[in-house]
Order: sequence, then structure tokens, then C-alpha cells
Amino acid sequence: MRHHPHPAPTRHGPQLRGLDRSRRRGVARRPCRPPPGHLGPHRTQPEPHAEPAWVHPPPRDAPPFPGERLSPAGLARSRDSLHPGLSSFQSGNTQRQGGEHRLQAVQFRLLIACTTTDRGARHPVSEQRPHVGLIGLAVMGENLALNIARNGFPLVVYNRTTVRTEEYLAGSAAGTGITGVATLPDLVATLEPPRQIILMVKAGVPVDAVLTELAPLLDPGDIVVDGGNSYFRDSERREAELAAQNLMFVGMGVSGGELGALWGPSLMPGGPREAYDILEPMLTAIAATTDYGPCVTYIGPGGSGHYVKMIHNGIEYGDMQLIAETYDVMRRALAMPATEIADVFAAWNTRALESYLIEVTSEVLRFIDTETGQPIVDVILDAAEQKGTGRWTIESALELASPVPTIDAAVTARNLSALRGLRVQASEVLMGPKSPGGVSDAQAMLGGDADAALASLESALYFSKVSSYAQGMSLLAAASTTYTWDLNLSEIARIWTGGCIIRAAFLADIMRAYSENPELTNLLLDVNVARKSDETVGGARRAIATARSWGIPVPGTSSALDYFDTLRQIALPANLIQAQRDFFGAHTYLRTDREGIHHTLWHGDEQPSEPVPLQIVTDA
Repeated sequence: MRHHPHPAPTRHGPQLRGLDRSRRRGVARRPCRPPPGHLGPHRTQPEPHAEPAWVHPPPRDAPPFPGERLSPAGLARSRDSLHPGLSSFQSGNTQRQGGEHRLQAVQFRLLIACTTTDRGARHPVSEQRPHVGLIGLAVMGENLALNIARNGFPLVVYNRTTVRTEEYLAGSAAGTGITGVATLPDLVATLEPPRQIILMVKAGVPVDAVLTELAPLLDPGDIVVDGGNSYFRDSERREAELAAQNLMFVGMGVSGGELGALWGPSLMPGGPREAYDILEPMLTAIAATTDYGPCVTYIGPGGSGHYVKMIHNGIEYGDMQLIAETYDVMRRALAMPATEIADVFAAWNTRALESYLIEVTSEVLRFIDTETGQPIVDVILDAAEQKGTGRWTIESALELASPVPTIDAAVTARNLSALRGLRVQASEVLMGPKSPGGVSDAQAMLGGDADAALASLESALYFSKVSSYAQGMSLLAAASTTYTWDLNLSEIARIWTGGCIIRAAFLADIMRAYSENPELTNLLLDVNVARKSDETVGGARRAIATARSWGIPVPGTSSALDYFDTLRQIALPANLIQAQRDFFGAHTYLRTDREGIHHTLWHGDEQPSEPVPLQIVTDA
């Protein structure tokens, strides 16, 4: 990244009335480079836009970002240290009341002066106005706005609660050129058509509420982007509703969390191609960039963008469950403490398992709780929460008859973890294996000594990860066919290589597989992927056998192996299930030796099967 050696000029003027310009100019700022823990590698291609002039060099006493270690809480606090304008603002513009500093009342400075007629016509005083607006200043919205401004795109922000906008402009957005407004009509009046308005509000009813108020204010050709975790069918409905008003709606998945939003997320926009072409310069600039290019691409029409983000989240559920199960086997069967397990994951992160989640796992396991002196993971309650995108993935898989058993197992495992009261009761009643053995016995089952045992677990995790990704990619292919989206699976894998939670080295194999064969019916059928699966499946079998012997639940790993074993079977016992269904419900069946739909008169004397389809009388 380029750093500016000189202080930024004040071309943007003050963000807020009453802000001392000389103080603001004197505030040193950190350079625009990702902190440790960022979801993707540093940019490796030239920036599409020059760094804005308000970027300052770091202060002399600031700790360097590369190699700097921060706790999770420290990473959150670092958000405030990126633009320490609030401290100088407070020092010159606060009053002490009752022992507390209170910010004086502030007013918004609009980027332009404008008047509005009763018909909503905007009459700008200035010839230059921004095109981009952002609604919603929770952590994702505020960081995405900083990212947009840092990459040279002026924007105006609005939040439902005015005080939040005031705090933002006086705090982390001070000096960035970001301006704010107090009402949606003011936001629309401030922006130059075609407007590009990004919604960063909670999915569901809040999105509809904003659109209901916003849409009548817009002009034909304006674009509204929903950057939340919306359900893809809601996005399709909203696109149709806005299209009827000659407005363009884009449902865009945003992955990477708050740091990704700030330093470069993976973006998955879906909707009208015309809208994407207008948005592309900005989206390309703010997205993460890897050796494969910016982590954004046009996904497809309708709700495809939010659908791809939904599958991304489903794969994320599976990945996290598989990692947790591997950790559990090391902890319980191999009696390894959290710090040693952290070292194992760190080593794995230098090889085939290299990924953001493996990296994060190592960091989490090393973190020590300041109150107890124990690894913090040992004092965190074992009840995992969820937002619902995993459940949506499973529902879609059932609807499209494209199984995702590992994602299903991951969601079920979270649901079971939430039943802590029941688990405590069951632990006193339900007995596990008796005397499974010691650490040496577990090592022997896993392949020999300690090194061999860990090698088996590494293979098991890699194999299960490949199986889980294969399930997710197959579901994307099924949706692409069903909804006629024409998804480019290689491109989707490419934009996941940086900025997102499931960033992993293995995605390069997925890119190559679907690039060489876009009609690939299942990722496991790719020659290279199949070879790696064959090389690592033995570790999965040993890991599952060991976990079973010790009574350790490994539903994700087991489902990944079951998916693999089921796919490679020429004959399955489903023939018996079909016979049962025909026996009690006359559901009929197909035969292997001749054509036609058949039903057997099960209760007759040696009656042959009849090739006559009958009405189904019961369901099973």
C-alpha cells in the first residue's frame, strides 16, 4: 500500500461545524493496511484508485501492523485507533458537566446545499455531488463506509438514530470526507443520479421498512444494494417490486466480518447486470484482492448473490464443526491442553489446511483469560449460537434434492449444544464406553505414535473439508440449474480466496476443477480432488473409529465420510426401502432388468409383479 509522507490537505473541509481544523490536521493516522487477523492477504495488484489525501503516516510511537499481535478485544479497539480524531475533537470541543465530558451539540454538514420542492425535485447548488449513499451505521456499515471513502469514493451516510450518525462523524469518520444527513429525503437530495445506495441494516422487516420509505424518493435508474444477510427469496421479491418502479435492486452478500468490511471483504452481488456494471468500479476497489484478482464478481440475476452468500455461510458452519470435532479428539482422547492444540493448528496452517478458520482457531486456543489465567476456550460455555443461514442452506438442499449432510450435521450439533440442561441430565443417566484406554491406546488407534496420530487427524480434517465443500458446490450447481442463474462456480471459488471466512488454500483446487470442466457434476469427481480424497480418507476412518471408541461425537466428520462412501457405491440398500414402500403403500418401484413402473401383489400367492402404476395411498 502507498503511504503519504505529508499531512493531508483539508480539501474536504470540516466534517462537523465547531470542529477545530487545526486540531484535526494535526492528528496523525495509521496507514491504510490490514491489521493481523485480516481475512485475506495484502493486496498484490495496483489499487484501482489512488489513496485519498486524508490518509496520514503512522505516529512514531504506533505499534506496527505487520506481526503485531492483538487480542480479539484489542482488534475491536484498534477500530477506534485507526482515526483518533475523536480524542482531539473532545479535547477542544467538550464541556465538563458533573465530572463527565459531554460532546457539544453538533450539526451535519451536507456535501451540497440544496432545496427540495413539494414534488421532490432536487436543485443542487454545487456541480459535484457524490453518487454513493450508505444507510445503517452498525459496525459493518460504519467500516464499509470507511473502506469506500478510503478508496476514493465520496459518500453520504444516514442512520435511523441521528445521534449515532453524529458520533460516527465526530469519531472514526472524522477527516475522511464522509458526510452525514439526518433524514432519507436529505440523503436522496444530496446524491447525484444514478444514485447508488447501500443498505447495511438488519435482514428481514427492517430492509422492507427502509425500502418502503426510500423507493418513492428515488429516480428511475437509481440502484439500491442490500448488503445484509437477507434470504434470497426476499431479495428476488424486492428486485421485482423495485423494478416495477424503474429502480434497480442488487442483493449483495458481504463476507469478512467487521475487519473484512474495513480492509476488504468478499462481495457477492446479484441482480440486474446493468446495475453491477455501474457499481463495479467501486466494488472492485473496496473488495479484498488476492493473486487471483479482486474478490468480487457478478454472480447472476435475481437473488443469486444472497443465495451464494447463504451457501458460503453453510460451508462455514460445516468447516467450524469439523475443526471443533478435531479439537475435541485431541483434547479428550489425546489429553492435549489448549496451548499444545494451538501449536498443532498453527503447523497445519502452513500446509494443505491453510485457511482463515485454521489460523483463527490457533489464535483462539492460545488466548489466556485474564481473570482466571486459563485458556479462554476452557471457560467459554459450550452452547453455540447461530443466525439462521445454516438452516436456510439445509432447507434449500431439501427442496432441490441436493444433500449437504455435513452442513446439516453442523446445524444439528449447534442445536444440541444449546440443550445444555438436557445434556447435563443425560450425562448422569446415559453411559458411554467403559475404560476406552489411555493416550497411548488412542495414538495406536490413530496410527501409532503421537506424530502418526496427529497426521491421521490432519488427514481426517482435510478429507472432511473437501467433502463438505463438494456438498456446497453441488448445491450451488443444483440451484443454478433450477433457477436458471448460470452460476460460474470457478469464479465463485475465486472470490472466496480472500476477504471471507472460508478463505482457504484448497479453493485453488476448486477454481481449477470448475475452470477445466464447468459441467463437473460433483467436485469429488475431479481427478485431482479424487486423488487427494483417496490419500486422506484413511485418516478419516481412523479418526472416526477412535472417536467412537472414546464416545466422542463426531457427526460432521462422520457425515463427510458417509457422503463419500455413499457416492462411490454402485448399489445401495434403497432397493429394500422401495420394496417396503410398495408393500404397505403401493408406491411402486423400478426394476433393474426391464423398463416400466411396477407394483407387486404382496399378499397374493406367488403373484408376479405388474407393470401398472397405482395410486399412492400413503406416504413414506
